[in-house]
Amino acid sequence: MKNLIRAWWLVGMTALLTSHPQAWASVATNAKPDPVLASMERELNRAKGELGKMTPAAYFISYTVHDQQMSMAVGINGSLVTSTTGQKRTADVIIRVGAPLQDNTHGENRHSAINSETLPLGDDADAIAHALWRLTFNEYRKASSAFLNVQTKSQVKAREDDLSGDFSTEAAQVHADYKEVAPAPDLEPMKSFVRRFSAAFQKYSHVYASGVMITGEKTLQRFASSEGSRVVMPDTTIRVVIQAETRAEDGMELMRVETMQASSMDTLPNAAEIDAKVEQMAKDLKALREAPVAEPYDGPALLSGRASGVFFHEVLGHRLEGQRQRGDEEGQTFTKKLNQSVLPEFLSVTDDPTLRSLNGTRLAGWYEYDEEGMPATKVEVIKNGVLKNFLMSRMPIASFDHSNGHGRSQAGYMPVGRQGNLIVTSTRVASNDELRRSLIDEVKKQGKTYGLYFEDIQGGFTLTQRSAPQAFQVLPVMVWRVYANGRPDELVRGVDIVGTPLAAMSRILVTGDKQAIFNGVCGAESGGVAVSAAAPAILFSEIEVQKRAHSNERLPILPPPGFENETRTPVRVEGQQ
Repeated sequence: MKNLIRAWWLVGMTALLTSHPQAWASVATNAKPDPVLASMERELNRAKGELGKMTPAAYFISYTVHDQQMSMAVGINGSLVTSTTGQKRTADVIIRVGAPLQDNTHGENRHSAINSETLPLGDDADAIAHALWRLTFNEYRKASSAFLNVQTKSQVKAREDDLSGDFSTEAAQVHADYKEVAPAPDLEPMKSFVRRFSAAFQKYSHVYASGVMITGEKTLQRFASSEGSRVVMPDTTIRVVIQAETRAEDGMELMRVETMQASSMDTLPNAAEIDAKVEQMAKDLKALREAPVAEPYDGPALLSGRASGVFFHEVLGHRLEGQRQRGDEEGQTFTKKLNQSVLPEFLSVTDDPTLRSLNGTRLAGWYEYDEEGMPATKVEVIKNGVLKNFLMSRMPIASFDHSNGHGRSQAGYMPVGRQGNLIVTSTRVASNDELRRSLIDEVKKQGKTYGLYFEDIQGGFTLTQRSAPQAFQVLPVMVWRVYANGRPDELVRGVDIVGTPLAAMSRILVTGDKQAIFNGVCGAESGGVAVSAAAPAILFSEIEVQKRAHSNERLPILPPPGFENETRTPVRVEGQQ
């Protein structure tokens, strides 16, 4: 998250079902008519009737309308940098041409099924219908052309390993949630918030850049399909990002980021808690500037629960997403390992987007229905170390013909199988003190001088396609050397965790007895979606780290304003006594 001024657009829903009165009456009896949904249904029915007669025929059409009200404020050094409010309405039209067994989305053509456009605000039914009509016609032309290419290629390409169809058959879903959600917050309290907490960094001369951003979004999404599905839901999300940066003597950029989210400003952490986070961030940056640069290492390592959450999300979670199990371009790490051990038997993994919170912490990956209108479902992907399932959208794979509610996407992207709330549990647990002793014992056993403790991680990425190495890279922030001879722990900087998934997963020895949570936004082929990962601390017999690339820019020539008389403290160099 290099750029602080970034607004995360999430999907939410609310509306009225007008064409299924018996269905929606059981959900809400006092709802008002929704002219937007009514326009969607009229155009959808027209398109279904006419495009279904064409050659090639459209066999599936869906409309999704996203309404977003957003407020944002950014503060730096106690002053407001920018603030804005806005309202936006967009539509995604998806058309599938051909048949579920083979359609225009086959292979690398998935993007051919979607067309997106901004819709008029307000309730002008004719204006909305006209925009949907134009969008539908343009999408049909794109989809039909792509389908002809798919048919041609299927005649000249070799037989595929997975002969599953391109779209699953599912029951229509009718759901409407009419509860009132908190409105997007007013700008004035948001402005006060960023001024208040960004000012706290002014007293630290070693913090060269910092800022606080708060965004509030009230979102509403309507989904309607030619199968008869009608799904509407509301949501409100408040996000806070606090970022601070410095630079070491050798030019290495150092950054600390804290994020928070809640359903309203009133449910954010209190001021004292946020002040403590800011103070700790500044303290960490000062310590990192003075820390030695770590060297490449391969040996015992302990990941905190927050760090292991990111690790499992990147290394394991992405390889459990359904679409990665088919296609010539995917590495298919776990495709042929169904009902085989992929983790130690004391570990189990579920993805449960139905969980709103865990241990008192709000989970970012919560949702009720995915972007294909399917209900969110708890999926036990690994039980006692054995692979049992994948995270499925409506793209079938061998042995898995149906969605399990994990078809997720950002507005404007085609949904694919994605993680929601990935939760790791263990039956072989130890206290923090026991984990530390086990780490030192393993260091001694391997004849190493020290092991590594990864206290916090800022993110990571993984490669899943076979054209690239099946590798991952996780980006730690706070890394400590834990010495076998009792020497005090030593903070180090400038390393990334690297490796390959099968090797890394086989080296887990024991876990902690408490789960920690990492909330974030994950970017992939279907855009950015909110995710959570919950995991205990994990002890590995072996983790590999490499040096992190960094610039060699010198420190500022002049001290920051207000610190002209401060003497710069020399930074210790590795090996200096």
